[in-house]
Amino acid sequence: MSRFSAKWSAVVSLVAVGFSVFFFCEYLIYFPTILKCAWPKIHHHTRGGESNDGQPLDSTLRAMVLSDTHLLGAVGGHWFDKLRREWQMERAFQTALWLLKPEIVFILGDIFDEGKWSSPKDWDDDVRRFQRMFRHSSDTELVVLVGNHDIGFHYEMDWFKLQRFEKVFNATSTRIVTSKGVNFLLVNSVTLHGDGCPICQSVEKELLRLSRDLNCSLQNMPSGSSNVHCGDFQSYPPTPPILLQHYPLYRVSDASCTGQDAAPPEERHLLFREKYDVLSKEASQRLLQWFKPRLILSGHTHSGCEVLHDNKYPEISVPSFNWRNRNNPSFILGSFTAGSYALSKCLLPEESTVIGLYCSAGAFLLFLLLAHCLWVKGLLQCLSLCLLGKHKSL
Repeated sequence: MSRFSAKWSAVVSLVAVGFSVFFFCEYLIYFPTILKCAWPKIHHHTRGGESNDGQPLDSTLRAMVLSDTHLLGAVGGHWFDKLRREWQMERAFQTALWLLKPEIVFILGDIFDEGKWSSPKDWDDDVRRFQRMFRHSSDTELVVLVGNHDIGFHYEMDWFKLQRFEKVFNATSTRIVTSKGVNFLLVNSVTLHGDGCPICQSVEKELLRLSRDLNCSLQNMPSGSSNVHCGDFQSYPPTPPILLQHYPLYRVSDASCTGQDAAPPEERHLLFREKYDVLSKEASQRLLQWFKPRLILSGHTHSGCEVLHDNKYPEISVPSFNWRNRNNPSFILGSFTAGSYALSKCLLPEESTVIGLYCSAGAFLLFLLLAHCLWVKGLLQCLSLCLLGKHKSL
C-alpha cells in the first residue's frame, strides 16, 4: 500500500510542477513584465478652447502602438508555429489592454503574413483569427494601417487586395484620425513609389487634399477670410500631425540605432534599399514638406530605431510584435496632447527566457524522477533484505 501511495504521490508532484511551469510561461509571465510599463508623463501647457471633437485641447490621449503582427497564413505557416505565435500575441495584447487600458491602439501594418497572395477563403480565416486575438472593448479604438504583406509590395498590389483590406477594417488606407485634439495622419506607404500607377495617383491626390486641409487649419483663419488657396476645406485641430505608416522614411541603414530592440550588430550596417526597405528619398521629402509632422511612427524593419530627419522631424521605428520575428518584441506607449507628447517603450518577455524556464523545469523534473526511482529502488532492496532475514530466521 505504501509503495502504491508513494508512486502516485510522485506522479502528482511531477504533474503539479509541470503544470505550474506551463501556466507561468504561457499566461502569468505577461503580467509582471507589462506591470513594469507605465504611461509617460508630459508637461501640460495652458491652452483654452476645445478641439473639433469637443475634447479639451489639453486632455491627454493614451495611445498604444505596435507593428508587424504577421499572422501566419495557410501556405507558409506550420500549425504549431501558428498556434504558438498567435497565443503569445493574444496573451500579450489582452494583458496590456487589461493592465494599461489604452484609449486607442495603432497597428502599423503587416497585420497578415500572406495577405499579398491569400485566397478569399484563407483571407476570411486570417481575419477571423485576427479579430479573436485583438478583440477589445468599446472603450478602446483599434486603428489598423496597411503594410506590404497585407496587399503585396508595390509591384504586387491591386485594387482588389486594397479594397478587401479597407472593407475588413471599415476605413480608407490613407486618412486622418483625430482624438482629443491630436491629429494622426495614416498613410498607405506601399503606394508612394511615384511611378504614376492608378492606386498611387489616388493616394497622392488624397494626401495633397489632407495636406491642404491641415495647413489651412493651422492658419486658423476666421470665417470669411479670402484665401484662394484654402477656400472650402475640412477643418482639423490646429496642430501638426503625428505621421503613422508602415515603411520608414528614407535612411541609409540602422547603423546609428541603439537599444535592446535594435537590429543585431551584424545587421545594422546593411544598406537599405529604397522602395523596398524604406521609402525613397523623394517620397520621404514630399511627406515632410507637405505635412511637417511633429513625430513619425513606422514599422517594417522588425527592429527599433530612433532617427531625426532634417534635424527637426523625429521618427521612431516600432519593432515587430511577433516572437517569430525577434526574441524580444515590444510596443510603444504614447501620451499625446494637442501641443506635446511623451513616449515610453514596453518590452515583452523574451523567448529565450521562456525556453530557459522550460529547460530548467525539464531538468528539475528529470532529477526528481531519477531521485524517486532511486529512492523506490533502495526501498525495495531494504524490504527484500528484511523479508529475506525473516525467512532465514524461520
